[in-house]
Order: sequence, then C-alpha cells, then structure tokens
Amino acid sequence: MVARLIDEDPEGAYAYSKIALRLASRVAAVREAGGFAAYATQRYSEALAEFRAARRMTGGVELWPVMADCERGLGRPEKALDMAGAPEVNKLDKAGQVEMRLVAAGARRDMGQLDAAIVTLQSPELAAGSVQPWTARLRYAYADALLAAGREGEAREWFAKAIEADRDGSTDASDRLAELDGVDFVDALDENENDIEGESEGESESGGAVVENATETEAVEDSAERGVVDRDED
Repeated sequence: MVARLIDEDPEGAYAYSKIALRLASRVAAVREAGGFAAYATQRYSEALAEFRAARRMTGGVELWPVMADCERGLGRPEKALDMAGAPEVNKLDKAGQVEMRLVAAGARRDMGQLDAAIVTLQSPELAAGSVQPWTARLRYAYADALLAAGREGEAREWFAKAIEADRDGSTDASDRLAELDGVDFVDALDENENDIEGESEGESESGGAVVENATETEAVEDSAERGVVDRDED
C-alpha cells in the first residue's frame, strides 16, 4: 500500500507505513518503506532514522544517496557533501552514483555555490548520447543550475535535451522551456467553461425578457377583456 499510494497520496502511504512498522519493525523492507513514506512527506529526520535502521539490517549502500538528501532536508548540506565523498559512493551502481551527484549538486546550491553545482553535474553521464533512466533528471538539474547562474542560453539548450530524454514526463522541462521562450499556455477547458457560462447568462437574460413580455401581453389582453365586459353591461 505504501508503494501504491506514495506518488498520489503520500500522507496515506505514510499512515500505512506506521501500521507496518508497528507490526514488523524488524523487517528491513518495512523500515525502508517507512523511510520513503516519511521522506515523501518531508519528515526528513524520521526518514533518515528509518533508512539508517534498514541499512544496519541489510549492510547495503543503496540508500546512501537518499540518506544524504535527508541531510539536505534537515538543513545540513555540508553533511550531505561529506557523504558524497565517502567510500560508500564507490560501492553504488551507476544509477546510485548519478543520484549521489544530483544530491551533491543540490547541496552546493543550498550553500549558494552555483558554479560548483554546475561543475558537479558535468560528468560522462551528462554528456552521453544514450538515454538512461536518470538522463532526463540529470539534464534537467544541469539546465536548472545554469539558469540559476544566469546562463539562460545554455539553460534553454539543456532543457530541450531533457525533454528529448524525458519519455515518461518525470520532469516539467517542457514548461520551463516554454517559459524561457515566452510562451503562455491557455487552458482550453477553462475557455469553454467561460463560453458556456456566458451563453447560459445570455439565455437567462433572454428568457427573462420573454417572460416579461408575455406578462405584459397577458395584462393587455386582460384589460381589453374587462373593457368588453363593461361595455356589454352598459
């Protein structure tokens, strides 16, 4: 249930994780799920504690990047950078190493070191022509860092490259690129709703006029009939 709800209803996922933790806190997968549920709801201290517990149980390093990101969430970017340089990073697979690079770049930005963040993201994975699961997010982060540094032209180029790699819409790179190009999106559904409301108001006004005219006509006819009756009586 945590896995099913965490994207659409993180608070609901967190509630289920608390139940699971109460029932099976000695199961590593449960502690990991609890960590991700807490992380998704920005309970970084709680998430970090659960990730550490899961890591102690399994001895693995897969959670190292997200643990470092929890340190960022707690306002400790220096600690995140220390973790980025730890021996555990060398034990991560390629996806984990890319994730660690993203966290390290984010920590640099937290500290106001924009140029260092840009350099951190410059890597063989960023320059690779092939598209991997992490490619869109890596290119997006690089474009965003360039834009923050005032390098708009380069940022536009990398947002476009992020769009090329973003096959499942995991980023809002297309929206960011549109903003740079000065494109405004209009919600056609809202326009249609406004048109329908306008037509309804027009119909209401027209209908009111018809009713009013009909009432006046009836009043005239009644007056005419009363006049005829009066003359007959006379």
